[in-house]
Amino acid sequence: MGAFSIWHWVIVLIVVLVLFGGKGKISGLMGDFGKGLKSFKKGMKDDDGTSINASTDDPQKLSDETLKSVEQGVSEKNSSS
Repeated sequence: MGAFSIWHWVIVLIVVLVLFGGKGKISGLMGDFGKGLKSFKKGMKDDDGTSINASTDDPQKLSDETLKSVEQGVSEKNSSS
């Protein structure tokens, strides 16, 4: 119980190699993670900007445009039948 088995030393060696192994693997992973997070936040910010602009349009204008497109779709469907 007081002595470590070979498996304990293998696990410790693997952990040390992963953390301190050559060429900064952990720092590279964290850098990639940071870039991905930054890109995600930028994408979310861009999405928020478009939805705010869409919601500030005149509601009557939007409903008129929707009604026209629906009427056009129905008339095209009836003419093709």
